[in-house]
Amino acid sequence: MIKMAALAALMVFIVAVVSTDAYASYTVANLNVTVGLNKNTTGQVTEVFTVLVSNSSVSQYSTDRIALNLTLSDWQNLVGQTLVQHIINPTSGVHNFKFLPGPIARNGTNNVALILMSYSVNNVTHVNQTAPRTFYYNFNPRVFNFQHGASGQVLSPNTTLTFVMPDGASVKSVYPLPDAPASAFTNNYANITTVSWFYGEPLSKFTFSFVTIEGLQTEVLTFFESVYNFFGIFTFVIIIAVILLFIVYTYLRVGR
Repeated sequence: MIKMAALAALMVFIVAVVSTDAYASYTVANLNVTVGLNKNTTGQVTEVFTVLVSNSSVSQYSTDRIALNLTLSDWQNLVGQTLVQHIINPTSGVHNFKFLPGPIARNGTNNVALILMSYSVNNVTHVNQTAPRTFYYNFNPRVFNFQHGASGQVLSPNTTLTFVMPDGASVKSVYPLPDAPASAFTNNYANITTVSWFYGEPLSKFTFSFVTIEGLQTEVLTFFESVYNFFGIFTFVIIIAVILLFIVYTYLRVGR
């Protein structure tokens, strides 16, 4: 009985050590979150986690990487709770989700793997038309899912948050001031397409707004698209009728 008890105690110890090692053997050393802001108020999010893998876990990581049945929740159990989506809208959710654990590479004395998450989020911005062809966008900070501090959400350790604006957009207001590019504030954000914030920046009072101005051609195409959405296939009948009326009117006028 004593031997059996000792053996049972040894097994419990081994399981505890293995379980502890499973959580301690992966460390998220760095996180880069990039949000591509679209004119349709959606955001395309790419998160790249730099993960340090202990020597004892290299084989297990390689096995898990090629497994087809592991979910994001399974990987969170392996790597830790920092492996989460940091831009998420609980109202509309996310879509087009992709999860890609990369191969292990040797970096000095460390085993390093890049884990990538890519997904789309609806309603990351609110938009108002303030003038003909002019649209004013405000970012919705409630989509943030970062670490909580005493004053609210802050960027997690070793984290970079980057916004990529739509083509032709110009920044109108931003808080806190971006950490990169360094010249963004002094140049009044002229010709700036991306801005970044680093670890420790407060997000509780985060604001970001930009303006886009559509070209005349885009406005015309948008108009015909809205007409088509309303009338459907009859849109073409209406257009043909208008053209025929114009031809008849021109012919009668010339005939006089």
